[in-house]
Amino acid sequence: MAANDPVVIVDDVYVDYKVYASGRAIRRKDRGSNLLNNKSSRAGMRIVNALKGISFVAHENESIGIIGSNGSGKTTLMRCLAGFISATSGRVYSRTQPSMLGVGAALMPMLPGSRNIMLGCLAIGVAKAEAERAYEEIVAFADLGEFIDMPLRTYSSGMSSRLRFAIAAMRNQEILIIDEALAVGDRAFRAKSEERIRQIRDAAGTVFLVSHSMNSIRETCHRVIWIEKGDMIMDGPTEEVVCAYEEFKDQGPGAVPVVAASGATETPKTAADKPGKEVKSLAAELEDSDLPDEVLKQRAIGARTKQTELASALIAKGMDLEQIAELVQLPLGEVADLS
Repeated sequence: MAANDPVVIVDDVYVDYKVYASGRAIRRKDRGSNLLNNKSSRAGMRIVNALKGISFVAHENESIGIIGSNGSGKTTLMRCLAGFISATSGRVYSRTQPSMLGVGAALMPMLPGSRNIMLGCLAIGVAKAEAERAYEEIVAFADLGEFIDMPLRTYSSGMSSRLRFAIAAMRNQEILIIDEALAVGDRAFRAKSEERIRQIRDAAGTVFLVSHSMNSIRETCHRVIWIEKGDMIMDGPTEEVVCAYEEFKDQGPGAVPVVAASGATETPKTAADKPGKEVKSLAAELEDSDLPDEVLKQRAIGARTKQTELASALIAKGMDLEQIAELVQLPLGEVADLS
């Protein structure tokens, strides 16, 4: 495979949510109920446009920062890449299943850290023997000491986040998504984590880092995508995009980035300048290709043997389906189909 081949293609992705007027999302159990057939209930619903026509191409050896204000759609985009949610329109192509690490990623709170290490490794596709060999390295990286034999529910948010990062980063992931996982922990842990991210990137991996820490973004990423209220505002070199974002934030509440009709700012090297032609030509190649082993193919949300076997075992133990979906990195709908 040639250097800097495309690894992820996001082609004009929109994600809409239906929510009640109160802001509460419509739950799965609501969808088959008479509640949604009631005219007054339908009148009390609204559609939230979480993502609006996002397009970009990510290549090998890239570490890409995802920045934006709270509620801008950063996590929604990452969950769409990971396959946890489906795009309302548009498509996501990836060479392999991305592994998503986030502060909210679910392990089993009643189990000790030591057992969660083995469970977490199995969930990301690591063989048991390999997980056992890496056990001491994971414990040392997470810096949990004697707490490793205590239940996860007794951990602080920083301790549990360090453990999740250590598990996810124990192998060189081809596509790793890190959602605010570096926002907790001390300076030493952040420095260690940033160095590990660079190692994954240098080993031909692609890393997406969602963070509000511009220092972490500057230290780790050489490209940044800025999303604001579902629109892609800029996509370019780290310092250029971060500086523009900081200037926007300095304007205070009510500031509005200048967005062109295409969905990009009018600043040079913005979203409109790069992804359009590249995304469309690559997407067309994928649609027409008869060479599935030589080109990226659209990632179908289908059965993946190791994850589905583990999901089935956890379902048999009575574990919550949403927890299972987060743990084994499968869409909730697919986990529900196994139950």
